[in-house]
Amino acid sequence: MGWMADETGLGKCAANYVPLTPLSGLRRAAVVFADHTALVHGKVRRSYAQYHERCTRLAAALSDIGIASGDVVATILPNVPAAVEAHFGVPACGAVLNAINTRLDVATVAYIFDHGGAKAVLVDTEFLPLAEAACDAMSSKPPQIIEVSAPENGFTASGNYLEYEALLDRADPNFDWVMPQDEWESLALNYTSGTTGHPKGVVYHHRGAYLNAMGQVISWRITLHPVYLTIVPLFHCNGWCHTWLMPMVGGTIVCCRDITAPAIFDAIADEHVTHLGGAPIVLNTLINAPQEQRRSFEHTVEVFTAGAPPAAATLAQIEPMGFHVTQVYGLTEVYGPATECTWDHKRWDNLESGDRAAIKARQGVAMPFIEHVTVMDDTMGQIPMDGDATGEIMIRGNGVMKGYFKNPKATEEAFAGGYFHSGDIAIQHPDSYVQITDRAKDIIISGGENVSSVEVEGALMHHPAISLAAVVAKPDDKWGEVPCAFVELIEGATADETQVIAFVRENLAGFKTPKRVIFRELPKTSTGKIQKFALRQLAKQI
Repeated sequence: MGWMADETGLGKCAANYVPLTPLSGLRRAAVVFADHTALVHGKVRRSYAQYHERCTRLAAALSDIGIASGDVVATILPNVPAAVEAHFGVPACGAVLNAINTRLDVATVAYIFDHGGAKAVLVDTEFLPLAEAACDAMSSKPPQIIEVSAPENGFTASGNYLEYEALLDRADPNFDWVMPQDEWESLALNYTSGTTGHPKGVVYHHRGAYLNAMGQVISWRITLHPVYLTIVPLFHCNGWCHTWLMPMVGGTIVCCRDITAPAIFDAIADEHVTHLGGAPIVLNTLINAPQEQRRSFEHTVEVFTAGAPPAAATLAQIEPMGFHVTQVYGLTEVYGPATECTWDHKRWDNLESGDRAAIKARQGVAMPFIEHVTVMDDTMGQIPMDGDATGEIMIRGNGVMKGYFKNPKATEEAFAGGYFHSGDIAIQHPDSYVQITDRAKDIIISGGENVSSVEVEGALMHHPAISLAAVVAKPDDKWGEVPCAFVELIEGATADETQVIAFVRENLAGFKTPKRVIFRELPKTSTGKIQKFALRQLAKQI
């Protein structure tokens, strides 16, 4: 099928076929961009030649302590150089990288160690108590701890374990990288942040990571030598594959250990950061930062934002500050971003700011490395693209995970019908652009009417005193469920429940208006996502 009549001798060989892998990007950069700055962290500045050598030494060091091809090496690290280096050094010895969320509880980390079978773990000294407690709680042999100290942040080595820098110092700088023989080989293992039950292990292959990284170069319109700030945690979808992307274009990675407004503004002003990614909460942090925490800069910073649909009000405020925002959408199961709100200059450039922001809040269309993204009904049929009918976002292509580790049932369910089922409810506009209305579990059914929590949150975010809002279902004897809003106020601002409800009522139908408004700090994950499961529990008690 599709073969030419005579293809004698036209087979794969070493000259015309090499398995795709993001590892090739750094090997090339070490030569092409040898003297260019690859990595910045405080006073630390390393060239691509130095970066490549350190990753090589890490691969050699892991091999020296017995890590073999196919073994799992975990990390419990913030956005520091060791976390960046692990993205190349771990797979360069043939191992699979398992980057673990630093904010997880002991029991969950112990489960991930057990389930993933990690043979070693790189641990920042700050999180050593977490790793030690998790190892003690395991039912199988614990991983060997390699301690990564951070004296510049007040975290000196304990002296009880192998130390990262010491291992690298004595490792072979000429270690021969173990490159994949098949691009389907596993590259990384990422655990979902499930709110019920155990998290699922999402397995990435070399091909998917390579194509995701290369595809985002196109989607983000990246040219040579960007400067990228690591706001997205490197344990979250491997930092959306951006660490694997940067060597392809000779980019500089600026590590940001603590995600604060001053740290972000300082990096933009001092290091001339050109690109960053982050959840809408990061944008709100910058918008609401007091003047003394801000720094001026003259260039435009390109921002990929995802995690939850950003409110149009947030987008309208952030862009005049010097940030050009592109809304992207994805999940752990699709290597991070999989869609983008590709901007149509002819149709949208002349729109008023509010209308422009509303367009930018769409999740958009498939990125170049994704074969198809659409919205389907319960029968796997295409919904009408009328901007009104709802269904579930479905994704198919090379940027979809291999499956869930040791969980064939969940894998089969996720891939039913030949598409990955996202669990996100959306509409599709006539131009095919997808726009999330809610997670399936976040739809509020009030008196038989479906209420989109995203829509109500968007209305709340237009209130001048509100910094952040989340809406969940509250049980109600009459209506079954009613919207309950949890909000954070801008520092120094005031508002009361009656006033906020009246404000929303001016813009939404009565059944969509929150019946309760609770003022409090919202619980969040380490990536800035609001933990709605916790808010649902609170709503039941109110």
